[in-house]
Parts: sequence; C-alpha cells; structure tokens
Amino acid sequence: MRTSLNIPDELLDEFDDTLQSEGLDSRSRGVREAMQEYIEAHTRLEDIEGDVVVVIAFDYTHEAVIEDVHDVQHQFQDVITTTNHIHEGEWCLETVFCRGPAERVRQLTYRLRDFDAVSRVKLMLLAEH
Repeated sequence: MRTSLNIPDELLDEFDDTLQSEGLDSRSRGVREAMQEYIEAHTRLEDIEGDVVVVIAFDYTHEAVIEDVHDVQHQFQDVITTTNHIHEGEWCLETVFCRGPAERVRQLTYRLRDFDAVSRVKLMLLAEH
C-alpha cells in the first residue's frame, strides 16, 4: 500500500542519515521497522500485568511544562521511587524509576504523553513480578 506523510524536513534528513549509516537504502523499510517497533512497544505496555520495575525517560521544554510534570509526579508517588533531572539550556531530560502495579505505570506513562511540550516518553521494562 502506498501512503504519504507530512514530515518536517529536519526529521526526514535525520531519518535518511540514520538509514544510510545503517547501510539501508530504502525509506520504506526504515518506516516499516519503525512502525513495527512502535507497535511492539505500545502493545507490550498494554499486555503487562502484575507488579513491574521500569525506567521512564522523557524530554521536554522546561518552562512550558515543568509545573505540570511535577504535579503528575506527585500524583504517582505511589509508584515512583526515584527521579533524575538534568538541564541542557531550556531543554530537560528526566528519568523516573518506578516499582508497582503495571496499570499505575501505564497511567503515568500515558499522562506524561499528554503534554505537547514533552517530546518523547520511553519506557524500559526491567522486571515483571
């Protein structure tokens, strides 16, 4: 199936550079692989049950969302055990270490994704109990 996408030039340039450095010459293959990874990551998150240990990493523009991020972290302090925050100018990277029910971790992950000023939210599952 053919489709078209609107992608910012800068993102497309980075994508092409990454494909080239990996030895791939097909955007289609790269997009298929990226879509599959996205589906696996999100399906996996939905499939997790019981207690988990995870790291959630996310980045954002500091001034635009810092108070909201702190509010969310307080709402989920029952599963957040540790946070780490670094500044790079107006940009921030946060890592949140969590332990507890998978459903609460899912809720936290989805809540962080609600903010426009948050660029990426990545979850790494370390253990299921």
